Amino acid sequence: MTLSKPDLAGRMVSWSVELNEYDLQYVPRSSIKSQVLADFVMEFTSPAQNVAPFVWLLSVDRSSNLKGSGVGIILEGPGDILIEQSLRFEFKASNNQAEYEALIAGMNLAAKMGAENLRAKSDS
Repeated sequence: MTLSKPDLAGRMVSWSVELNEYDLQYVPRSSIKSQVLADFVMEFTSPAQNVAPFVWLLSVDRSSNLKGSGVGIILEGPGDILIEQSLRFEFKASNNQAEYEALIAGMNLAAKMGAENLRAKSDS
């Protein structure tokens, strides 16, 4: 795609000519596997940063019908904190759309409660 545009191809050729004197080799960029990235992060993270705060648990469920959509949110935190919330949407949404809206609302609620580490459970 880049080479099909004459102005970009010309610039790339001129850069190649100018950089050729430095004995550079062009190597195609390969994808990074997720495990390599995880290993890199673990290698350069100090042990003090590895201590995870309490894991909050967010559970969401949804329902939708011809009259609208509704969702239920349950947020469990430290010290027996249990917050239950139900929302009704005034717009038509598929089950998945309603569940995504519930997930967003639950994440906003968790952020307002100060949750730093959140695990979400959903059936979508």
